[in-house]
Amino acid sequence: MNTTWSDFLASREITTEAANPACALNDLSHFGLIQVEGEDAESFLQGQLTNDLRQVTENHSNLAGWCSAKGRMLANFRCFRRGDAYYLQTPQENLAGVIKRLGMVVLRAKVKISDASDELMRMGITGECAEPVLSPFIETLPEAVNGVAHQGPLSLIRLPGLTSRFEVVGPAEALIPLWETAQSQAVRMGDGFWALQEIHAGIPIIYQRTSEAFVPQMTNMQLIDGVSFTKGCYVGQEVVARMQYLGKLKRRMYLARVESETPPMPGDELFASGSTSGQGAGKVVDAQPRGNGYDLLAVIEVASAEEDKVTLGENGPKLTIENPPYPFAE
Repeated sequence: MNTTWSDFLASREITTEAANPACALNDLSHFGLIQVEGEDAESFLQGQLTNDLRQVTENHSNLAGWCSAKGRMLANFRCFRRGDAYYLQTPQENLAGVIKRLGMVVLRAKVKISDASDELMRMGITGECAEPVLSPFIETLPEAVNGVAHQGPLSLIRLPGLTSRFEVVGPAEALIPLWETAQSQAVRMGDGFWALQEIHAGIPIIYQRTSEAFVPQMTNMQLIDGVSFTKGCYVGQEVVARMQYLGKLKRRMYLARVESETPPMPGDELFASGSTSGQGAGKVVDAQPRGNGYDLLAVIEVASAEEDKVTLGENGPKLTIENPPYPFAE
């Protein structure tokens, strides 16, 4: 981590007792940031990612999956631009492998791929104080989800959520004054709080434990500005398109709640006695503690979810299953 930023944060206490603060601050250094630049950056990424990079502009970000030839997501990203460079944000644990594998398919393209995690810091602000705190630093806040605004060295992305939620990107020297202003009104929270906001928003994150576990539609990526079906070819596109137009989606991602003595982990298997699939009833996408149990996103067989008899493991506790905060497209 950038030492200026890490030294600054070391003096700022993380609060774990405020489960649902009115306003929260998060350091987002647990995500890595990949910079893709060069004359062929756009066309290169168009051939790799599930979404249309032409729609990633100075004023709009999107989500995108990166698939194997079999259409299974190796990773997924939030994509945004600063100047002529594209940035792909993914969990730090994915970073080295993604950069290495992307580098292997550059071939003759005029593209440079690098780790920008120590150059551009990222912080999140969630809750009722978000817009008043940000307004002095970013003159015009983006109104739409996935919208982006820039001012000086700062970039601001409005994220989906049950309340106002933003990510701010910039060099440490520019983020520190913003953090110092916000901390008088907001509580610094740990990584789990931010992950819980993503879960409640129905936003999947692919970790190493779930790499190649899901086709994008299984995690609702097509419902949250994460897949384009008109952009043309990319790795795995044939499988993704076939599922959309010729197949019937038998698994999708749900919100769920479970009371368990052990924390559910990404990739953990789900069980349903009525399932006839050799692939099992489903898998956990992500989970975080809340109250006496855990909130999670899980990819579940539609038939098993409708029967409402899904458990965490064969002999584990039963899941309470809900739809995500957006409609399923039938």
